[in-house]
Amino acid sequence: MARRRRGLPVNGVLLLDKPKGLSSNHALQRARRLFQAQKAGHTGTLDPMATGLLPVCFGEATKFSAHLLAADKVYRTRVELGAVTDTGDAEGEVVERCAVPPLTAADVEGVLERFHGEIEQVPPMYSALKHQGRKLYELAREGKTIERAARRVTVYDARLLAFEGEAFELEVKVSKGTYVRTLAEDIGRALGSGAHISALRRLAIGPFTAPGMLTLEALEALPDQAAREATLLPVDVLVAHLPRLELDASAAARLTLGQAARVDASGIATGETARLYCDGAFLGLGAVTAPQEVAPKRLLSTAAD
Repeated sequence: MARRRRGLPVNGVLLLDKPKGLSSNHALQRARRLFQAQKAGHTGTLDPMATGLLPVCFGEATKFSAHLLAADKVYRTRVELGAVTDTGDAEGEVVERCAVPPLTAADVEGVLERFHGEIEQVPPMYSALKHQGRKLYELAREGKTIERAARRVTVYDARLLAFEGEAFELEVKVSKGTYVRTLAEDIGRALGSGAHISALRRLAIGPFTAPGMLTLEALEALPDQAAREATLLPVDVLVAHLPRLELDASAAARLTLGQAARVDASGIATGETARLYCDGAFLGLGAVTAPQEVAPKRLLSTAAD
């Protein structure tokens, strides 16, 4: 007999403002308890020292969370010159002290120009990347260093927000896989010094931006479960970038049975994935297999109810 899942069948996306000092998983579990949700997952891990936007997916939304993994991100960070740490941030041990040359804001902006566009970046040891089945940060804590291949990442924008001589604040928009800690270290090196970050805040991930965020405290202050669930975004916001396909009741019924259906998919290329709707209700995702045919790909469990 199938084991009954504890909690409520909550579905939707929460834009959580993760506090400093909590791991992404601990923040997720606190949010899950607040919503009494049966199932939850997050996209785009933030380090414990980082704050800001952490999308939390509840219930059926977890089926589509992978669509955010490749999304671009925007961060605000504070870079401290004169010291390199083993973690690349202020929570690590200082491994090198460096002199800071006389610098101006124009010097920093000039160096930032060199980091715009596609660049090569060596991932840090203190990261969740794996080597032979173990996370790099676990090996780093044991004093081990593993050779890491450089990866191509993209810095779409890097703007200087404030300059204080031996520290400055940046806002950066970067592609998937970019480590802001490593970017700061590389910028510091280009300025003739060492560097680490002392603050990091995520302001955007894909289509989601900071104004929609809620703190754990704000959620705790809401009067009841209904008020909390009213803060959630609908499941289909995670796939809003995909083309939309409207189905009639007959086609929707075939898809929920796992069968392909005839539809008017003109304008959507064969092989593309489309969002499927019937009478305005989101059903999930389908693969367009021919100009007039769509097959089920990833449907909501509730679509068959």
